[in-house]
Amino acid sequence: MTRYDAIILGAGGAGMMCAGVAGQRGRRVLLVDHAPEPGKKILISGGGRCNFTNIHAAPDRYLSANSHFAVSALRRYTPQDFLDLVNAHGIAWHEKTLGQLFCDGSARQIVEMLRHACPDNVEWALGQAITDVSHADGMFRVTFGDRTATAPYLVIATGGPSIPKMGATGFAYDLARKFGMKVVEPRPALVPLTLGGDDVLFRTLSGVATEVVASTGKARFREAALFTHKGLSGPAILQVSSYWRHGQPVQIDFLPDCDETWLVEVKRARPRQSLRSALAARLPERLAETLADRLEIGGELGALKDQQLCVAARSLSFWPFSPNGTEGYAKAEVTAGGISTDGLSSQTMESRRLAGLYAIGEAVDVTGWLGGYNFQWAWASGWAAAQAF
Repeated sequence: MTRYDAIILGAGGAGMMCAGVAGQRGRRVLLVDHAPEPGKKILISGGGRCNFTNIHAAPDRYLSANSHFAVSALRRYTPQDFLDLVNAHGIAWHEKTLGQLFCDGSARQIVEMLRHACPDNVEWALGQAITDVSHADGMFRVTFGDRTATAPYLVIATGGPSIPKMGATGFAYDLARKFGMKVVEPRPALVPLTLGGDDVLFRTLSGVATEVVASTGKARFREAALFTHKGLSGPAILQVSSYWRHGQPVQIDFLPDCDETWLVEVKRARPRQSLRSALAARLPERLAETLADRLEIGGELGALKDQQLCVAARSLSFWPFSPNGTEGYAKAEVTAGGISTDGLSSQTMESRRLAGLYAIGEAVDVTGWLGGYNFQWAWASGWAAAQAF
């Protein structure tokens, strides 16, 4: 049996960040993961180039039962702090839309950077299934493979069940409950939505994409939407999916730059044009055709009343879809919900119920928007925990 200062379960982004910072502070750390290599989600993110942070990361871009919980960690470890680390390792990067930062080269550069940041006093135990975790007399005891290790500090950094084909599970929640911590019901987030009923017609548009404003409740996002053979996807849909709940509609504004009089103006300029051709000038042709058919407005615009055209324009700006579900954890980029923040210190990520127990990253009930926000939470929460032991 080997004793360490801290044992970190999970060698993803949050776990590696925590291990590196704690190791640099002189702590003897054991990092355990059942996967044979670290940072598997990092490697597939951003099309293999890792959207490693977002320059606009702020607490209001995260979902949690406690909207204030993420404030402390995000303010103390900022996107610029991580970018400084990236620059110090000579990793070339670029900014895409909406503040998203990507590697010019490979996501593997981020994994290697995090590994390199771990000094020799950080021991790696990869490809090791954890078979038991217990606590007694102020010490945590972890059994993995054919070994047992103990430490006064234990960090849960095993993420959530999204993308199970990579080995993701609900292990973090089981462990949290074992030690008396509450779990906010997990659900797939940043996930495509499925359509049924009257909306099935739109599934024939698979592959068609267009810029929209998608909304559900008070959440609104202007980005691309993509029709799939199962329903709706694309950045705008993935964003609202984190806020969507079963039974709620998703509203789509197909023409966010047009007001309700735009069809009247087209009628004045080109009275012989049809609704279908007017839509096709602004939207993909297949989508224009489907929308025109659903509106059941045929003939020339000049033969239609202005009021009728304004009603049609409003319909195109507030088009309701009624998703019947999501594509589940298999296609979800992250998991919403998780270990309740009510039982954690927002300063240190330590359990309020059991001293020495920490939870960080996706395992916690903090879920960011699409576009690098969840990695920033991983870095910030991992950093915050590593300051505390």
